[in-house]
Amino acid sequence: MALEEVLGRNGINAVLNHSELSRLINCYPPNNFDLQFDFSNLGKIQSALEDIYGPLGGRGVALRSGRASFKYGLREFGPLLGITDQAFRLLPLNEKLNTGLKFFAEAFNRFSDQRVRIEETSKCFYWHIEHCPVCWGRHVEGPVCHLAVGILQEALFWVSGGKHFLVQETQCIAQGDPTCTIVIDKKPVE
Repeated sequence: MALEEVLGRNGINAVLNHSELSRLINCYPPNNFDLQFDFSNLGKIQSALEDIYGPLGGRGVALRSGRASFKYGLREFGPLLGITDQAFRLLPLNEKLNTGLKFFAEAFNRFSDQRVRIEETSKCFYWHIEHCPVCWGRHVEGPVCHLAVGILQEALFWVSGGKHFLVQETQCIAQGDPTCTIVIDKKPVE
């Protein structure tokens, strides 16, 4: 739905056709907790974005789709995880970031086959994806999990009440790394 929001109906249809997933045109997977959408499908879609729009254009579409995806996820998982509660919204920024990232990792770990673990240093968080759907089945030269980066960018924007943070993928399973690692600065960009 987020990809259609960014590309429009014709754009998403072109991407699905290019990724040999035309069976999904006008027949998106059901919005439920069943593990029915194979990771290889998402990897094919992400690859198609780069084929159709070029590496930079595909990256931009994936980032925008990730940010749009967050609102759909928040609607579905926010109340379930307690992150839409007023008590959470009133926490200090650093505590909100820490707690919010843990909640988001829990949602991925609990409701999908994706596996996320978080590390923290004094300056940043490391979001490690150990079983990544975004780059599934791909072999590339550099990090390509732009959809995941976009989701985290929007999540941090929402959690912080409108602040932007530097979020960048530094390692990617698709380029042979053991995890897809996204580094998140704790200090917002001014």
